Amino acid sequence: MVMDRGMVRRTVLAATLGAGVALGNMMPAAAQDDTIKVGILHSLSGTMAISETTLKDVMLMLIEEQNKKGGLLGKQLEAVVVDPASDWPLFAEKARELISQDKVAVVFGCWTSVSRKSVLPVFEELNSLLFYPVQYEGEESQRNIFYTGAAPNQQAIPAVDYLMDAEGVERWVLAGTDYVYPRTTNKILEAYLKAKGVAEEDIMINYTPFGHSDWQTIVSDIKAFGSAGKKTAVVSTINGDANVPFYKELGNQGIKAEDIPVVAFSVGEEELAGIDTGPLVGHLAAWNYFQSVEDPANEEFIATWKEFTGNPDRVTNDPMEAHVIGFNMWVKAVEKAGTTDPDAVIDAMIGVTVPNLTGGYSAMMPNHHITKPVLIGEIQDDGQFEVVWETPGLVPGDEWSDYLPDSKDLISDWRAPMSCGNFNVATGKCGGKGT
Repeated sequence: MVMDRGMVRRTVLAATLGAGVALGNMMPAAAQDDTIKVGILHSLSGTMAISETTLKDVMLMLIEEQNKKGGLLGKQLEAVVVDPASDWPLFAEKARELISQDKVAVVFGCWTSVSRKSVLPVFEELNSLLFYPVQYEGEESQRNIFYTGAAPNQQAIPAVDYLMDAEGVERWVLAGTDYVYPRTTNKILEAYLKAKGVAEEDIMINYTPFGHSDWQTIVSDIKAFGSAGKKTAVVSTINGDANVPFYKELGNQGIKAEDIPVVAFSVGEEELAGIDTGPLVGHLAAWNYFQSVEDPANEEFIATWKEFTGNPDRVTNDPMEAHVIGFNMWVKAVEKAGTTDPDAVIDAMIGVTVPNLTGGYSAMMPNHHITKPVLIGEIQDDGQFEVVWETPGLVPGDEWSDYLPDSKDLISDWRAPMSCGNFNVATGKCGGKGT
């Protein structure tokens, strides 16, 4: 059976964006406890704490707000918080602990792709659910994982298109932290840029370790690379607290946005909260949400967040919105299934639609990715972003890249009878587990 990839995607999307088929009360709730336990698996220490701590906090807020509404299935929700401490193997240990010992019904967590890759076999083995809220490299679709952050076609590729079209960029610095997300994303971007006619000598790729702090030489190299007479931009997949000295060094060396703009995929309001943003004004970030978006749902969310934290200066950001969407989707799917049983919830999730915070609705597709708008924001001197560009509508997450030879013929559809994470439309065969 040979199928056209575009035809399959259109069929999948049409099926998903319908109301979805209600499953009804398939089975009684599995747990007999007085509460439904919700696992929170985010680094509260180490290099990623700068980004992940706020995600733990927003989950606590969402659970508290749901309990005020009466809980779920007649029970209150109970948060179980662990600290994997930016230690990737420890993520797997803590995930197993949450599922096997604490008996959580679902886990919300991880930031880096290496942490997600670490826990994935645990969720598969123990048949539990993980909601992953951060932009990632794609090239994966697993039955037990729901990806509420952006795939590359919902962030990286639109950002490059924006820089080409709006800024006239011809030379590209792909700068990332040395792990799977930046390397795979940059592999996709390099292939995409070359397909757009960019010469190899006009692409500079650089990787640094987690927590890297000495940026003087690298920023000097970027400055030199940008002095060749062609408009140059930096596409940044630098993660965690290494962003603080990176942006400081840009300012130290006088690199301004009008000279060499930086578009970041892992820098949002939370990361900017602790640094002087004056020298960074005009640099960019690509996300699916910004705190500055004017929408009643967002205004209500921000007000609830500031009241919950007791801090009027606490900011919101994109991965927080992804947790809002994922949590509300999980609640809706559990109500639809009438149980927290993982198999029933997995089936009930597909087609679930909930409001996002930018004025629309996001749907869970059969590939376990969601529909999202794409926004480009410009850093302001108050640490917020002014939206300078956005897609006219929602973009469905593409789990397999159209620009990598081994991926271009793959799709994911976890509905029966296909139930496959990497179905090859050219051969008509499922390649395996989808990772």
